[in-house]
This record gives sequence, C-alpha cells and structure tokens, in this order.
Amino acid sequence: MDSTAGETEGSGIDFARVRREFALAEQFPAAALAEAEEAVSDGPRGDREDATAIPLVTIDPPGAKDLDQAVCIERRGAGYRVHYAIADLGAFVVPGGALDAEVRKRGQTIYLPDGNVPLHPTTLSEGAASLLPDQTTPAALWTIDLDPAGEPTSARVRRAWVHSVSQFDYETVQAAIDAGTPHPSVALLKEVGKLRRAAALTRGAVELQLPEQDVEPHGDQWRLVVRTRTSVDAWNAEISLLTGMCAARIMLGAGMGVLRTLPDPDDAAVEWLRRSAKALDIPWSRETSTARLLAGLDPASPAALALFMDATRLLRGAGYTAFDGTLPAVTTHAGIAAPYAHVTAPLRRLVDRFGTEICLAVCAGEPIPEWVRAALPELPELMERSDGVAAKVARASLDQVEAWVLESQVGAEFDAVVLRAEATTAEIFIAEPPVLGRCAGEGLREGESVRVRLVAVDPSRRRVAFERA
Repeated sequence: MDSTAGETEGSGIDFARVRREFALAEQFPAAALAEAEEAVSDGPRGDREDATAIPLVTIDPPGAKDLDQAVCIERRGAGYRVHYAIADLGAFVVPGGALDAEVRKRGQTIYLPDGNVPLHPTTLSEGAASLLPDQTTPAALWTIDLDPAGEPTSARVRRAWVHSVSQFDYETVQAAIDAGTPHPSVALLKEVGKLRRAAALTRGAVELQLPEQDVEPHGDQWRLVVRTRTSVDAWNAEISLLTGMCAARIMLGAGMGVLRTLPDPDDAAVEWLRRSAKALDIPWSRETSTARLLAGLDPASPAALALFMDATRLLRGAGYTAFDGTLPAVTTHAGIAAPYAHVTAPLRRLVDRFGTEICLAVCAGEPIPEWVRAALPELPELMERSDGVAAKVARASLDQVEAWVLESQVGAEFDAVVLRAEATTAEIFIAEPPVLGRCAGEGLREGESVRVRLVAVDPSRRRVAFERA
C-alpha cells in the first residue's frame, strides 16, 4: 500500500464488528477444507503442456500471496507476443462438490484492513493454485499476439505447467523501468502498455482519476492514505483488460459465456456532463471525446476532481450478462468501450473460473462442460450480490477508520474540495487526512476549494460531519 499522502494514525481497534455486521464467513466448512486438501494431495486434474521454460513474473502489492497472474512479453517481428498465465482453479475445484458450493456462496474474496475473507481456502489461494515464485503451478496460459500498434491478431488459451521466476511489486518494477534496468520479462511492458492505453482512448474507454482512499496498519494503529497509482500499475492493468477482451471475443464467437457489461450512456447524460464541465470552467470542444477530455485533465485540480465525480454517473448500471445461444442485447462495457469478460482473477473472483473454462474448451475444440453451462444462469446474481457486499464492507471499513482518526479533532478546520453539491449539503474531499465526507452549508459549488470544520464524530455509527467554516 502507498502512503504518499495523508498519513494519520487512528486507534488500535480491529474490524470484527464490520465482519459481524455483514455476516462474513469466519471458516470454511469441514467438507470444503477436506476437498481442498485432497485436491492438493492428489495434484491438479487434466493434461497440460509444459511451459515452464517461459520466464514469467508476477506484479502485485507487497506481501501478496494470492497471485492470479504472471506475465512475460516478447517482441515478435514488428509486433509483440504476450504470455499471460492465470491461476487454474478448475484443476482443483470439483464441480458440484462441497468446495464448489461454498465458493458460490462467497462469490469473491472480501478485503478488510486487518485481513481478508478468502474465496478459496488458503491452501489453494496462497499455496498450490497461486502463481508463487519458484513453484511449478498449473495455469491457464494465454498467448496473445499483437501487431505493431498493440492490437491483438490472435489469442488462445490452454492448460499448462508454468514457473514464475520472480515476484515483484509495482514500485519495484516502476523503479527498475525508470532506471533503465527492467527484468527482461517486463522490459516491453511500458511500450505495450502505452500502445494499449492509446488504443483505449481511441475506442473511447473512460478512466476516472479520483483519489483512492486506503487503510494501512501503523504499529497497533491504523492510518488513512491515498493510494497513488504508478504507471506500471496502469500498464499491467492494460494486459489484464486485453486478456478479458480477447476472452469476450471467444465467448461471443462460441455463442456462450458471461460478460461484464455496461450500457452506453445516453445523449442526455453526456450533455449533462458537458454542462457540468462548462460550470467548472473546463473547456470541452465538440470534437473531443469524453475519454480524451477526462484523460487530459490534471487529477490534482479541484475542478477536475469534481468533473471526475460527476462522470461516475456515466458508468452506472454495470452488471454480468450470461448467454447461451442467443447473444444479449448489450455485449459491451461502456467504461472499456469493448466487449469484456472477467477471466484473470479466479483466485479472488468466482465468475473467472467459469469464463476460463469456456475459453479453454473453445480453444481446444472441445464441448463446453455441462457443469459450466448449467451454472451460467445463476452467475450474474451470485456476482452482483458479492460485489454489493464487497463494496459495502470496503466503505464501512473506510468510514470506521475515518471516525477513529478524526475522533479527537472535533472543532478542527481542514482544507477541502467540493466534489458534488446539493442545495444545503455537499460531498467533499479532504486531502489531509484523506477523507470523503458530507459538509453542511449553502452555496457550495462543485470544484470549489473551501475551509470546513469538523462538528461531530460518532465512531460507533461510523459517521463524521462537517460544516463550512
């Protein structure tokens, strides 16, 4: 976690009450644990090729053990070849078994500041199924060839044995690239990542550069930080998005799958955003797309922060769309500006295992397994429910730390930016400590820098209140 801004200590209290409030599972059922142990003991199912000679590396936050992806990028003529290994949970989870039933209930890993609630038992998610360094691991190995502009010309996935040679974090890779000494496997990450980002802007993909609050331990206390996204983080994300787009094309070609979808905003919503930009004195020509306007703004500007917040209204309504035979009416994700499917994080997200199995079968010229087909109708509901829980837990955790951190500062004044204003209240962002809150006051304007006073803190209800100073 990054601590480049807004570090403030809070109390040494854990998040047990949040766990109880959302009924987060404390343990796996004995039968599910037994299945996981047996799967590790018996070894992964299925035949697979030996791809251990590919020098894959992982890039994750420091200390991560549930490693879903490993990458190696090579030059191929005037273009590129991306090797992208994804943890193969289908090699361990028995369809219809006790473990399968439990992970369907969970939907995804839930992250809290004091530890996560994993989707799979850690013997799998942090052990035999994780792409840990110096371990030969079963994987779904994607090979994606790109042309000189970074556009895919072919993509296939198959089961393989892989061997990660190094585990890196984002800052380490960023420092090595900046110094001109990157690991050979990611020496082309910057080049390919920039091409993919340029392609995203051409497609009209929307990226909001809002401050990302986070919590990190500080001794036996907690502090709020703003997580700064490195360029490597963004380039690495483009490889994951590329794979998800290739997976979506395979599913659409097969007439079966589950997509991550988001309808395009209607003209009225875009016009509303244009009026918001005008009110914030942000120039926006008719020839400039929403994606290019937002990408060109300075995220440190108060007006830009307010417009990013307003632009979140263009990205509402995301969901999961399963189909079998008849293609759905909406096949694209407006934020990505292309068809897209989740397949790159199966250790942490349920739907990825099923999407991967579809792509594996199609690429192998084999029938899609019946257990996958049978699960498709229920996957959207399972994922949307777990997405909702994950979002509420994350917000509750941040609200709790905000209350702990601010408890002793009632009456203090802070500099803030108005992100969204209503008649008598506004949503504000305070940079130090990094807090999102509500502020009472008339006449507040979006994008305005204001001085606010903390008037109340209630840690038991996880609430803080400000007023205009």
